[in-house]
Amino acid sequence: MKRTALYDIHKENNAKIVDFAGWQMPVVYAGIREEHLGVRKSAGLFDVSHMGEILVKGKEAQKFCQYLTTNDLNNVKNNQAQYTIICNEKGGVVDDVLVYKLDDDQFLFCVNASNTFKDFNWMLENSGQFDVEIQNVSSNYSQLALQGPKSIDILKKVLGNEIEIIKRFYFKEIRWGGTTVIASRTGYTGEEGFELYLPWGKGPDLWRDIQEEGRKSDLVLCGLGARDTLRLEMGYSLYGFEIDEDISPLEAGLDRYVKLEKEDFIGKEKLVESVKTGLKRNLAAFSMIDKGIPRNGYKIYMNDAIVGYVTSGTLSPSLGESIGLGIVNSGTTDNNEFFIDIRNNKRAAKLVSLPFYKK
Repeated sequence: MKRTALYDIHKENNAKIVDFAGWQMPVVYAGIREEHLGVRKSAGLFDVSHMGEILVKGKEAQKFCQYLTTNDLNNVKNNQAQYTIICNEKGGVVDDVLVYKLDDDQFLFCVNASNTFKDFNWMLENSGQFDVEIQNVSSNYSQLALQGPKSIDILKKVLGNEIEIIKRFYFKEIRWGGTTVIASRTGYTGEEGFELYLPWGKGPDLWRDIQEEGRKSDLVLCGLGARDTLRLEMGYSLYGFEIDEDISPLEAGLDRYVKLEKEDFIGKEKLVESVKTGLKRNLAAFSMIDKGIPRNGYKIYMNDAIVGYVTSGTLSPSLGESIGLGIVNSGTTDNNEFFIDIRNNKRAAKLVSLPFYKK
């Protein structure tokens, strides 16, 4: 099992460590609910150094990245980030990623930890006709995420006032203690926040600086547990749950990130075909009427027929009610009420709109 550069800090702060995607990662510190609500109310600090980074560079880097992904990268400026999807030829999802445009000839991909080597190999396999160089630079970077309404005030004290001028989904290189930090105004919680990339060995130093400054602002240290409940309240997809190699981004409700009108990209033909013939299934968001917490894999029923399955579910710390996402047969969502099989008991649920949590 691999460890991030911050492993010792997590142990010092009494984090519960679990195995995740080949990494030993903190799942919880004081408690998932406390950490979750701390992010919503003040700020939370996450170690996400297990995420992968892949650099694409060369004179045809933009052309290749445009072919590789579903969103329109031609609309992205230097120092701007874009959420996008990498599809396979069947239209299934290889991964969902953030792409950072460093300049016309260099793009940095932030990919899911469990998919790093798969994504890297997929890029290599599909780059033959392009003049590009592809590097797996994951071991170069520590990545921290500071999320919550007080994140700007904390980071201004640590990294300087430049933080405030970075717009949402843009990034800037900032000098800190002789080190360059890529500060990106992005996140996976639905709150104001930043994701910070810096040299691997410098991660612990920046963590300690943020932790110390954050004491004045009720900063909480957060594990993967709170990261999951926060993203679910916003209805954000998690790879291996709402999306995978057999679920298309259209079925997962990510159509706004799929630009079918742009030039050819991997998977376009199948996605266009699925729109013409009609999607056979789609994402549903629901809250429980009856008691019970939906979990991944639980069956969804309409009357006595199985119409889908739960992809993610939890007891929402912000809302105090059980919520979930599921993949269901098309037409299921024409009815407002269906049932989740929770431990061999059918529990009533109702269709709701995303996000679950609204400020």
